[in-house]
Amino acid sequence: MQNMTLEQTKEKCETVAAILKTLANPQRLMILCNLVEGEKSVGELQKICGISQSVISQHLARMRLQGFLASKKEQNFVFYRICDERILKVMENLYNIFCAEEQA
Repeated sequence: MQNMTLEQTKEKCETVAAILKTLANPQRLMILCNLVEGEKSVGELQKICGISQSVISQHLARMRLQGFLASKKEQNFVFYRICDERILKVMENLYNIFCAEEQA
């Protein structure tokens, strides 16, 4: 951060705060944890996460608007994937810190 101006630092902090605010929801974290493994349909995510379709759709829409996710439609199905490399790295690091089994 030594090369950034105060204004640039403030902008970065606001961006990171918005990302962390989105990640602070357990249901969104569950969705992202499952999308780290690869693309999934809304129905697959609904079954895996145990969240109603309307609630999961709201979370997916928010994360898509924020640029975390990309979607594609195939026939009657919508598939989502993590399209922001930063989010993918954050999720992988969170998994390694909090979820990976400790090695002996």
